Amino acid sequence: MEKMKKLPDAEFDIMNVVWANKPPVTANIIMRQHGDGEGWKVQTAISLLLRLVERGFLRTEKNGKERIYFPVVDKEDYLRFETGNFLKQFHKNSFLNLATAMYNDEALTDEDIDGLRKLLNGRRD
Repeated sequence: MEKMKKLPDAEFDIMNVVWANKPPVTANIIMRQHGDGEGWKVQTAISLLLRLVERGFLRTEKNGKERIYFPVVDKEDYLRFETGNFLKQFHKNSFLNLATAMYNDEALTDEDIDGLRKLLNGRRD
Protein backbone atom coordinates (compact mmCIF):
# COMPACT_ATOMS: atom_id res chain seq x y z
CA MET A 1 0.00 0.00 0.00
CA GLU A 2 1.19 3.50 -0.75
CA LYS A 3 1.51 6.05 2.04
CA MET A 4 -1.45 5.83 4.40
CA LYS A 5 -3.82 8.80 4.42
CA LYS A 6 -6.34 10.06 6.94
CA LEU A 7 -9.84 8.71 6.42
CA PRO A 8 -12.90 10.96 6.37
CA ASP A 9 -15.27 10.21 9.26
CA ALA A 10 -17.79 8.23 7.18
CA GLU A 11 -15.06 5.98 5.76
CA PHE A 12 -13.57 5.50 9.22
CA ASP A 13 -17.03 4.47 10.45
CA ILE A 14 -17.18 1.85 7.68
CA MET A 15 -13.71 0.57 8.60
CA ASN A 16 -14.76 0.25 12.25
CA VAL A 17 -17.57 -2.08 11.15
CA VAL A 18 -15.15 -4.00 8.93
CA TRP A 19 -12.63 -4.36 11.76
CA ALA A 20 -15.34 -5.47 14.19
CA ASN A 21 -16.37 -8.41 11.97
CA LYS A 22 -14.65 -11.56 10.82
CA PRO A 23 -13.79 -11.07 7.12
CA PRO A 24 -15.24 -10.92 4.61
CA VAL A 25 -17.94 -8.28 5.06
CA THR A 26 -20.67 -7.22 2.69
CA ALA A 27 -22.54 -3.96 2.11
CA ASN A 28 -25.51 -5.59 3.88
CA ILE A 29 -23.42 -6.18 7.01
CA ILE A 30 -22.32 -2.54 6.90
CA MET A 31 -25.93 -1.38 6.53
CA ARG A 32 -27.16 -3.60 9.37
CA GLN A 33 -24.45 -2.61 11.79
CA HIS A 34 -24.05 1.06 10.97
CA GLY A 35 -25.90 2.52 8.02
CA ASP A 36 -29.49 2.12 9.13
CA GLY A 37 -28.99 4.38 12.15
CA GLU A 38 -27.49 7.07 9.94
CA GLY A 39 -30.15 6.98 7.26
CA TRP A 40 -27.71 5.76 4.62
CA LYS A 41 -28.91 4.30 1.38
CA VAL A 42 -27.30 1.07 0.12
CA GLN A 43 -25.62 3.04 -2.67
CA THR A 44 -23.93 5.29 -0.09
CA ALA A 45 -22.41 2.30 1.69
CA ILE A 46 -21.29 0.80 -1.63
CA SER A 47 -19.71 4.10 -2.72
CA LEU A 48 -17.81 4.37 0.57
CA LEU A 49 -16.65 0.75 0.30
CA LEU A 50 -15.39 1.36 -3.25
CA ARG A 51 -13.53 4.48 -2.09
CA LEU A 52 -11.87 2.41 0.63
CA VAL A 53 -10.81 -0.13 -2.01
CA GLU A 54 -9.34 2.69 -4.14
CA ARG A 55 -7.46 4.07 -1.12
CA GLY A 56 -6.00 0.63 -0.37
CA PHE A 57 -7.81 0.02 2.92
CA LEU A 58 -9.97 -2.83 1.56
CA ARG A 59 -9.76 -5.40 -1.18
CA THR A 60 -12.83 -6.82 -2.83
CA GLU A 61 -13.91 -10.01 -4.57
CA LYS A 62 -17.06 -11.02 -6.38
CA ASN A 63 -19.05 -13.74 -4.58
CA GLY A 64 -21.97 -14.68 -6.81
CA LYS A 65 -24.03 -11.53 -7.29
CA GLU A 66 -22.55 -9.62 -4.38
CA ARG A 67 -19.17 -8.15 -3.56
CA ILE A 68 -17.31 -9.13 -0.42
CA TYR A 69 -14.66 -6.99 1.26
CA PHE A 70 -11.51 -7.80 3.20
CA PRO A 71 -9.46 -5.38 5.32
CA VAL A 72 -5.97 -4.63 4.02
CA VAL A 73 -5.04 -2.22 6.84
CA ASP A 74 -5.12 -3.37 10.47
CA LYS A 75 -7.00 -1.20 12.94
CA GLU A 76 -3.94 -0.91 15.20
CA ASP A 77 -1.78 0.29 12.29
CA TYR A 78 -4.34 2.93 11.33
CA LEU A 79 -4.79 4.14 14.92
CA ARG A 80 -1.02 4.38 15.36
CA PHE A 81 -0.88 6.44 12.12
CA GLU A 82 -3.72 8.75 13.23
CA THR A 83 -2.29 9.20 16.71
CA GLY A 84 1.12 10.08 15.27
CA ASN A 85 -0.46 12.66 12.95
CA PHE A 86 -2.46 14.16 15.81
CA LEU A 87 0.60 14.40 18.03
CA LYS A 88 2.63 15.98 15.22
CA GLN A 89 -0.06 18.43 14.04
CA PHE A 90 -1.41 19.64 17.38
CA HIS A 91 1.35 18.98 19.93
CA LYS A 92 4.63 19.52 18.03
CA ASN A 93 5.37 15.78 18.24
CA SER A 94 5.62 16.04 22.02
CA PHE A 95 3.84 13.56 24.24
CA LEU A 96 4.57 15.91 27.14
CA ASN A 97 2.64 18.72 25.37
CA LEU A 98 -0.31 16.36 24.84
CA ALA A 99 -0.27 15.14 28.46
CA THR A 100 0.03 18.72 29.73
CA ALA A 101 -2.96 19.81 27.64
CA MET A 102 -5.01 16.90 28.96
CA TYR A 103 -3.86 17.48 32.54
CA ASN A 104 -4.66 21.20 32.42
CA ASP A 105 -8.05 20.38 30.91
CA GLU A 106 -8.62 17.95 33.80
CA ALA A 107 -9.23 15.16 31.27
CA LEU A 108 -6.74 12.91 33.07
CA THR A 109 -8.12 10.97 36.01
CA ASP A 110 -6.02 9.75 38.92
CA GLU A 111 -6.30 6.29 37.37
CA ASP A 112 -4.95 7.64 34.05
CA ILE A 113 -2.03 9.29 35.86
CA ASP A 114 -1.23 6.05 37.73
CA GLY A 115 -1.36 4.15 34.43
CA LEU A 116 0.94 6.66 32.74
CA ARG A 117 3.37 6.50 35.65
CA LYS A 118 3.44 2.70 35.42
CA LEU A 119 3.91 2.84 31.62
CA LEU A 120 6.74 5.36 31.86
CA ASN A 121 8.50 3.50 34.65
CA GLY A 122 8.29 0.34 32.53
CA ARG A 123 9.98 2.13 29.61
CA ARG A 124 12.93 3.05 31.87
CA ASP A 125 13.68 -0.54 32.83
